[in-house]
Amino acid sequence: MKSLVIVESPTKIKTLKKYLPEEYVIDSSMGHIRDLPANAKEVPKKFKGEEWANLGVNTDDDFDPLYVIPSSKKKVVKRLKKELKDSDELILATDEDREGEAISWHLTEILKPDIPVKRMVFREITEEAIKEALNHFRDIDMNLVNAQEARRIIDRLAGYTISPLLWKKIAPGLSAGRVQSVAVRFMVERERERMKFRSARYWDLKAQLRKQDAGNTFEADLTHLDGKRLASGKDFDEHTGKLKKPEKVVLLDDKTAGELRDDLESADWEVSEVKKNRKKRNPSPAFITSTLQQEANRKLNFSAKRTMGVAQKLYENGYITYMRTDSARLSSQAIGAARNAVKDEYGEDYLYKKVRNYSGGSGSQEAHEAIRPAGSYFRKPEEAGLSGDQFKLYDLIWKRTIATQMARAELEFTNVTIEAKANNKVAEFKTSGKKIIFPGFFRAYVEGSDDPDAALENQEKFLPKLEEGETVEEDGIEPISHETKPPARYTEATLVKELEKRGVGRPSTYASIISTVQNRGYVEADGKTLVPTFTAFAVTELLEKNLHDVVDSDFTSGMEAKLDEIAQGELDTKQYLREYYKGDDGLKAKVEEQEDQIDPQDARHLELPLPGLNGIQVFVGRYGPYIKKEQDGEELTTSIPESWKPSDITVEKLEELIKAEEEGPKSIGNHPDTGEPIFVLNGRYGPYVQVGEVTDDNKKPERASLLKDMKPEDVDVNLALRLLELPRPLGDHPDTGKIIRAGVGRYGPFVVHDGTFASLRKKDYVLDITLERALELLEQKKNKKSRKSNVIHDLGEHPEDGKKVRVMTGRYGPYIKHGKNNISLPDDFDPEDVDMDIAVQLITEKG
Repeated sequence: MKSLVIVESPTKIKTLKKYLPEEYVIDSSMGHIRDLPANAKEVPKKFKGEEWANLGVNTDDDFDPLYVIPSSKKKVVKRLKKELKDSDELILATDEDREGEAISWHLTEILKPDIPVKRMVFREITEEAIKEALNHFRDIDMNLVNAQEARRIIDRLAGYTISPLLWKKIAPGLSAGRVQSVAVRFMVERERERMKFRSARYWDLKAQLRKQDAGNTFEADLTHLDGKRLASGKDFDEHTGKLKKPEKVVLLDDKTAGELRDDLESADWEVSEVKKNRKKRNPSPAFITSTLQQEANRKLNFSAKRTMGVAQKLYENGYITYMRTDSARLSSQAIGAARNAVKDEYGEDYLYKKVRNYSGGSGSQEAHEAIRPAGSYFRKPEEAGLSGDQFKLYDLIWKRTIATQMARAELEFTNVTIEAKANNKVAEFKTSGKKIIFPGFFRAYVEGSDDPDAALENQEKFLPKLEEGETVEEDGIEPISHETKPPARYTEATLVKELEKRGVGRPSTYASIISTVQNRGYVEADGKTLVPTFTAFAVTELLEKNLHDVVDSDFTSGMEAKLDEIAQGELDTKQYLREYYKGDDGLKAKVEEQEDQIDPQDARHLELPLPGLNGIQVFVGRYGPYIKKEQDGEELTTSIPESWKPSDITVEKLEELIKAEEEGPKSIGNHPDTGEPIFVLNGRYGPYVQVGEVTDDNKKPERASLLKDMKPEDVDVNLALRLLELPRPLGDHPDTGKIIRAGVGRYGPFVVHDGTFASLRKKDYVLDITLERALELLEQKKNKKSRKSNVIHDLGEHPEDGKKVRVMTGRYGPYIKHGKNNISLPDDFDPEDVDMDIAVQLITEKG
């Protein structure tokens, strides 16, 4: 009997082959084999005249979706149909979640099998899990399929209905999304808070103290003066920078802090109170999708997309359980494996006496176990044969999982108050100590720390033994200045946490949401932080004013609850889609109503929370942000430099731009050769120098951008001429006789010879670099290039045509070379995992 097993990913094939009987043939659907049409070309001819065709959903006939097989999947379907003809049963082994269930259903709809169909599910790819799955087949769960279909249709309706409104009113190419628009609003709201924020400065004192006749000092901070609490950051209004309740606190400035320090240098210092208490801490639950993304971002600096890509590979290669889950529960098998790992690694003393488990979570995902190492024995990270990102993430998952079964950490906290009395003033200083009585799970895992052993040391803060009434010596007092800080921008980790907290989207979608908002130009990454752009402000303002539900987190969270009801068979899909899209309060009617009412000029006008704009208006245009102001009956318009972020804007900066536009360009001198004036101007891409003015024949004047960190006011004629010379010739290469130049490009300063570019180092300066240094950088680039082979695997000859097959790495990422043809690897493929079977399948798809 021949069984055809279909999975969604070729990587799974290699792992499953280890555990399935020989008569089982495994193939891959390469993800979804059909979907709503991606563009007008994919719409079948018979539907092209329909009003709803490009939408891909027949909104006139109970929201029937128009599914099509993309051209890239037609060969997959053909191959699967051919294999099905020679099979006695079809086993669908896609992931056990809504997407996986839907892929299985689509396969049955397209393949139309006339043989028995079985649904095989597993949450880890191990021998025991696969054997268990083979003994417990089930039918396709249509409730899960309906929930996935409803989500897909709603996302299509939202995106295709709202996005055209943004194109007409703001700019072409913009997009809106059921979840992405809410995520963007979160970041815009945070940026508004930062723009409204007004900082405040306050002072306190830090004293260096020691026990009498003892050598080591300890620090204590001033907290009270004459019984009144010292002002700290929480006491200031973030919008005014003033104290909320000035009568309740003491505010020190630099002068009063200095005077108090002088007074206390002759003070008597005495311990007035010593309090000790012990606390026990429990470990965090094992990872769910969102907490894995957060911790990988904090500890490993992984983006959400990178985390999910690596986790996918670990799952498909049999190292971890399924990585899309909202459940923190561990199975009895996992608990046993974790407890054994604790005993082996740390001994019985570190094992929690009782089994510790956590609740199953919200129940919104169908894979009902936490992310953990696969199997009944947890392979130690160093024994798993992993490297790079996969090792790092597996190590994180292994430690977090075994920590759940470890003893609680026990800590002792000591809080000490010390009084200093002088000149009728009583100043209270406080200090604290922390001692680890028993590290417990800290030995394996400390949240937010890469190295548990190092983290243990950082957890402790030692104080000398102090008694109430004891006199201590002062070894120096220093006034310390503090400034209140604006609310922190979101990072990927904190955005994921906020989305989950508000019930917006699902953890399995967070990685794609964050990638989408960056790719669409709504957000830019600045290190770890996510900074919303001017476009994000414009789109968010339009949606807030005119389609508020689209960016309302409560409304979006409620939609998720409805999708959960569909998944549980408690709500009819068609009924919900009608409520969402049709009727007087439906999305379609709201968008059509606003289409006539929204003025594009108003939509492009940003209402930034900046006081005192004095008639200056900020807009988003096709070519970037700009400002306008009416002055003496004349409208002045000028670009905002592209490098500026919304929160960089101040009224003073905007006034400077208007003033420069009003006064017009001022010459800093004349070009020594042509006599033309040289100007320092501001443009979309920042300040630049220009020779001469734009003439009627539209001949473009000679221009050069200022280098990073250059200030326009510091540019003189000599510096302008040096900038205009870029890319400047350094001399001829001694081997080729071809010229070497130094310049500045998209990726920074460089030297170039015969098409070969080498980046300058931090110590190099493009205006001063010599020919000798350029030759050195070019030689280093050449040596590095020659050392780096671009062959990852030589797989041998193709089984059908005999052509050589290799896995390569190139400028645009990994790919398969088949004879003279190159086939790019999909984003979620690890080139290390590609064997001949996978390569042949990808080559066949490419055709």
